[in-house]
Amino acid sequence: MTDPSFLDHPPLTERVNAYDEAHLGLYLRLLVADEEGADWREVVAVLFGVDPVREPLRAKAVHDRHLARARWMTEAGFQHLLQPRLQ
Repeated sequence: MTDPSFLDHPPLTERVNAYDEAHLGLYLRLLVADEEGADWREVVAVLFGVDPVREPLRAKAVHDRHLARARWMTEAGFQHLLQPRLQ
C-alpha cells in the first residue's frame, strides 16, 4: 500500500497539523517496522512507493524524515490530539 499523497518532507510544526492527522496510519506503520527491525529500503518502497535503488538519497530522506515525525508524535504530538480544537 503506497500513499501517493505524501510529501518528501512532512511539515514540521510545534503542533499536530492536518498532514500528521492524515498520515497517522503511515506513522504507525513506520514505527512498527522500525521496532521490528525492518530494512528501511523495503519500508520506503512499500509505504511510499519510492525505489531506494533508483532514488537512494530521496528514499532515505523520505523514510528518515517521516520516521522522525512519527517519533515526535509519540513523544509530544499525541498530547495535542487530546486537547480541545481551536476553531
